Amino acid sequence: MKTYSSEKFPKVLGHYSHCVEHNGMLFLAGQLPINPETNEIPQGISTQTKQVLDNINTILNEAGSNKNQVLQARIYLTDIELRGEVNNVYSEFFGEHKPARAIVPCGNLPLGCLLEIEVTAFK
Repeated sequence: MKTYSSEKFPKVLGHYSHCVEHNGMLFLAGQLPINPETNEIPQGISTQTKQVLDNINTILNEAGSNKNQVLQARIYLTDIELRGEVNNVYSEFFGEHKPARAIVPCGNLPLGCLLEIEVTAFK
């Protein structure tokens, strides 16, 4: 088992790793829309979604993978009515690749974020 951390990733908010690799599989912790360079959270669901997906892409690349190797995504949303805007950014990011996905309505997220996304991928 191997864990990944980097200054390119947002700071963790608890006792966990951004990514754990086991038997060629990558398990990414839920990612929040924190800009790793500024530690700021952008406003609005579209920009937050893009930031989360950029963070995921950075972590996957550091682990030797990429967005086309994502098998599954789970999106936590504080307001399910935002799913359309999230889907627009998500589908632009993944293009023709369509990982299995669930959208989970949830309560408040840390730091007032509107969404959190976790993914499972392979190397």
